[in-house]
Amino acid sequence: MQEKHCEIAYSEDPALVDWAKLKEDLASDEFDNGRTAGELEQSFAVSQFAVFACSGNEVVGTARLLADGVCNAYLIDVWTKSSWRRRGIGREMVSRLLQKVPGHHVGLFTDSATNFYEGLGFQREEVGMSRIVGEWLNPRRPSPDV
Repeated sequence: MQEKHCEIAYSEDPALVDWAKLKEDLASDEFDNGRTAGELEQSFAVSQFAVFACSGNEVVGTARLLADGVCNAYLIDVWTKSSWRRRGIGREMVSRLLQKVPGHHVGLFTDSATNFYEGLGFQREEVGMSRIVGEWLNPRRPSPDV
């Protein structure tokens, strides 16, 4: 289902995405973490919730949410194409995702968009840890922990 908002259509349908083109656009915007187009598609396919902002056939924004359906969720891959920023697209995508998880603690990692997320009600937290198991984005190599 697509819903128009100004000149942007918002959709949850990953079939509308040209994943190779999206990969190129992410790289052009320096928002590429090394996933192939196929890995990018898989990341969105297995997420509980995802939203895409489209102008015609072009994806100009993405966001996805991993959630346990009870109390915890993780917001990730929130991106708006540079030429489309400051038009409320990111805010709209995040708002749509947050509506899907009432009562959840929603976490995220960011080092460059803190003001954006604070404007959406997120608060900085001093605690947190993470770990990469094995080699980052290389599932073909076994983890040294295995």
